[in-house]
Amino acid sequence: MKEVFEEVSHYFFLLSEPTRLKILYALCDGEQPVGTIVKQIEANQANVSRQLNMLYQAKILQRRKNGAQVYYRIEDENAIQLCRVVCAQMVEKVIQQTSRLTQAPVDSFVVKQG
Repeated sequence: MKEVFEEVSHYFFLLSEPTRLKILYALCDGEQPVGTIVKQIEANQANVSRQLNMLYQAKILQRRKNGAQVYYRIEDENAIQLCRVVCAQMVEKVIQQTSRLTQAPVDSFVVKQG
């Protein structure tokens, strides 16, 4: 079981970085060239390339070259399903927190001086 837990930990590590999650989100609609991914997630080319390579090495993404362009697509559908479940739960959590904030009286945010 030790090896299993180590693999699960590494998998969650890969999915724990916001830029990698943005990349996966950008690729949910299908294969994209690196330049398009960079524009979609509004990050710098070097960082995106580094994150893409990590996801590729982990076999979460697949890549192909077409001339000078490199295209990436999702290889591991389980990663996407896991992200979708967690993101859906986080959306609900944010909505609930936002709802509570908008219902709270304004003066509850004011620091009272004594």
